[in-house]
Amino acid sequence: MAERAEAERIVRAYYDAFNAGDVEGFLALLTDDVVHDISQGGREIGRDAFAGFLARMNRCYQERVTDLVIMTDESGSRAAAEFLVHGIYVQTDPGVPAGTCPATGQRYVLPAGAFFTLRDGQVARIANHYNLAEWVTQVNR
Repeated sequence: MAERAEAERIVRAYYDAFNAGDVEGFLALLTDDVVHDISQGGREIGRDAFAGFLARMNRCYQERVTDLVIMTDESGSRAAAEFLVHGIYVQTDPGVPAGTCPATGQRYVLPAGAFFTLRDGQVARIANHYNLAEWVTQVNR
């Protein structure tokens, strides 16, 4: 069961760094060749690509994860997380769907989930999932 505990520790550290705004600590948890499957978007590969994505997200959104539940497989190589994202839309993101209102500090709360592949004590793959249409509805109010 040590493998499961280590997997949970890594995923928890990932969200702790996210919530703390610790970009360096967050990126240190990723392998150099991390695969990032963007919710309802494309796939990016590499820590540098992830850093660019994170910079855009931090510029456009202020987010915090709560109600985190982590599930792991017995080998400790795969994990999943379910949580709530509490956010503020602070700067208009050019990547949002057409018809989305510009950012004016709108607040939103979304249930979300993520799937992880873990390797050598780091995140080798992350796939985030949330309901984009619900996010648009909340920021367009």
